[in-house]
Parts: sequence; structure tokens; C-alpha cells
Amino acid sequence: MARESGVSRTTVSYVLNGKDGVTIPESTRQRVRDAAARLGYTPSAAARTLRSGRSDLVLCVVPDWTIGPVIDTLIDHLTTQLAERGLSVLVHQARGPRPLAELWRAVTPRAVLGLSPFAEDDARAMRQAGIRVVGSTLDEDADPWTFAVPQTRIGQLQVEHLAERGHRVIGYASPRDDRLAAFADRRLAGVVQECERLGLRPPSVQVVDLDVPSGAAAAREWRASPDPVTAVAAYNDEVALAVLAGLRAEGLRTPDDVAVIGVDDIPAARLAAPALTTVWQAIDAQASYLAAAVLAALDDGVDPPALPSDVLHVVARDST
Repeated sequence: MARESGVSRTTVSYVLNGKDGVTIPESTRQRVRDAAARLGYTPSAAARTLRSGRSDLVLCVVPDWTIGPVIDTLIDHLTTQLAERGLSVLVHQARGPRPLAELWRAVTPRAVLGLSPFAEDDARAMRQAGIRVVGSTLDEDADPWTFAVPQTRIGQLQVEHLAERGHRVIGYASPRDDRLAAFADRRLAGVVQECERLGLRPPSVQVVDLDVPSGAAAAREWRASPDPVTAVAAYNDEVALAVLAGLRAEGLRTPDDVAVIGVDDIPAARLAAPALTTVWQAIDAQASYLAAAVLAALDDGVDPPALPSDVLHVVARDST
């Protein structure tokens, strides 16, 4: 590159690394940048890590979940906020037999963020290698460095809202995809717990695919009982939309015959007919907390950020 641009290797190094305190004419800097573009030069992250003793990479480990609007939005917010602090995010979905240790040893991240808890051996090995570890969990957690979004609370909020509307017989629309079990099982547990607390009978659970026939079949099952279901808590908004379509196909009115509540407040929830009541999750606040937790972990002696106070609440619309 020095030969291509007609300058010394030292000058090339100063320009490409943005070294401060060195006077280099702008025309020379541009000549070096042009030569780099012609030669297809890209900086080596591994070499930069060796030189500085640290990388600018944050490894975000996503479990083997389906990647829907919520996870997509979370990662987008997280990437944007960490980029503002000069950090790049590498997203890895933990799928298949490859050990996590192989990955973090290969990419030498500065921090690793898990969207679910790490195995203790993995967390310990990363910390021993000087990597900061930040985690999150779907359950309550006492660790100040672990962000918790308790999924059981989502189910409880759904039943609380439906009971406030006078419903006493409740159904639950569950997804079929086993990769969602970590969320679905906990949300259903919350529905069951709240029904028990309020003296209601256990929910009638039906698996609902994202199509009209499946929603209609579930609607028939819910209404066939002598004491028919009058309200449905759905795993998420997409499943709730399938329930709404199935109810319409069966000639049932929402919310007059059967009320429906979802989870996530996706844009389509507002456009549904009727507009879908849902449990809103503060994805931007969650991403901000996780980004702040990563930055705090990278600064020794800094306490973890304060947990956001409003993470979940019901958005009431016409479907209930």
C-alpha cells in the first residue's frame, strides 16, 4: 500500500489508524485512502485486538428460538446503542452441537451478552479469559447483572385483565413450535397460577397454528363445553390473530362471544378487526438496559444500571 500511494509505511499506518498528533497533509491522507480502496484493504480485527489488548466486539448469544418481531427489535436497538459507544455486535444463534467456547475463543469478544442464562462452566471460562459476561433470563433473578423479564407475569397480566372484564372461563392458545417452549410454558404457567388465585378453573389449552382452520378448530373446542370459554389468552399476537380469524370463521363475535388478548403489541395488533388487546413489552427499555449493563461491565467498579420500572403492561383495545 505504501508503494501504491508513494508514501512511507509509517505514513500509511498513521493514516489508516487515525493516529492523533501527527501532521499529514489532507492530500496525502486521501492518496492513502484511495490506495486502500483500490487494493481492497480492510483492517484486521484480530491484529487490532492483539495490539490494543482488547476488541470492540460484543458477542450476543441468542438461544435456539424463532426470531420474530420482538427479538428482531431488541437486537436492532441493542446494536444501535452499542455502536454509539464504538462497539460492534455479533449475533450468534446457539443451534447445533458446536460448543460456545469454540466461538468466543475464535472471535475474542470484549463482552458476551446472553439472552438466556449461560451454563456455569461457560460463564466461568469466559470470565477467566477476561471477557465480561452479561446475562438475561425469563424468570425472576436476584443477580444484579442479570436482566429478568419474567414470562409468568405476562400470563398473569392476561388473566387479570380478562377477569376484570368479567370472564370466568378462560382458554389458552398455545403455539406448536417447540422452540418457543421456553416462553410458552412460562406464560401458560402464569395463566394457570392467576386462574387458581382468582378461583377460576384451569384454562382450556388448545394448540393453534397460524392459519384459519386451526383457529376455527380451537374455537369449536372452546365453545363445545357446557360451560364454554368466553375469553382466550394467546401466546402472542400472531397466535391471537389466528384465533380472531378462527372465531370469525365459526360465526362468533369478538368480544361479545369470545374476548381475545395477545402479547407483544406488534403493528398488526392495531390493524386487526377488532383491534387486539395485548400485553406490551418495553423492548426499547430492555435493549437500553442490556446495552448499559454491557458498558458498565466493561468499566471496572461501575454498578449495574437501574432496572427499568415499566417493562410490561396491558394495552386494552376492542378485542376485550
